[in-house]
Amino acid sequence: MVLRRMVVDAVLVEGRSVREVATAFGRSKSWVHDLVTRYRLEGDAALTERSRRPVHSPRRTSEAVEEAIVRLRKELCDLGADAGPQTIALHLEQLEGTAPAPATIYRILARRGFITPEPRKRPKSSFVRFEADQPNECWQGDVTNWTLADGSDVEILNFIDDHSRLVLVADVRRVTKGPDVLTTYDKACRRWGVPASVLTDNGAVFNGTSRGGITAFEVALGRAGVVYKHSRPYHPAVSTSVRKKLGELL
Repeated sequence: MVLRRMVVDAVLVEGRSVREVATAFGRSKSWVHDLVTRYRLEGDAALTERSRRPVHSPRRTSEAVEEAIVRLRKELCDLGADAGPQTIALHLEQLEGTAPAPATIYRILARRGFITPEPRKRPKSSFVRFEADQPNECWQGDVTNWTLADGSDVEILNFIDDHSRLVLVADVRRVTKGPDVLTTYDKACRRWGVPASVLTDNGAVFNGTSRGGITAFEVALGRAGVVYKHSRPYHPAVSTSVRKKLGELL
């Protein structure tokens, strides 16, 4: 506000030209001219800093769509399913016939506090790919949603070896339930042996953390001496690698 007062006084009180004042204060001629014009119309109110945010934003996502995105995020998280922007966009398009771009959904979720934006500059450690040193040292398990050619939806339960990225087993079901996880895991063990550890996300079909209980899958791993690791709630740990491998196969 002090700078604006000095600029206005230089033009209106001292009688200096707009060009001269703009050069002296390191501002453009149009900025000085507009400020002086507003001052003549509004008085001291023109000296207050104004927001550059537009009054209306026709391209802004509607409040109703934002609420639908937030609702889907919560529902998918409660189910232990992938709740990323791409998945939400797919579900929203199926429900409403249209959906914002995944990048827009990401920004909405970040603004509403559901996602913590990652730093633009990645640390060097992030370029080092984690993998187990030996086969059967660690298996990763995940449930992936997939749409078939006839438009119907299925869920693919799969386990991969974290050393070789070999898909150990993949079972397709309309809906994957807790007992299905144990059935598929046992099938993989009969063919490939028992792993030293298993890593999954925090889905309810894998573990009972969100409900304060324990699943049959966790009990079976414990009895076999298999170390079970899972991510924190709402922080999927294995979706990227498993989905990448699954995409290569499909």
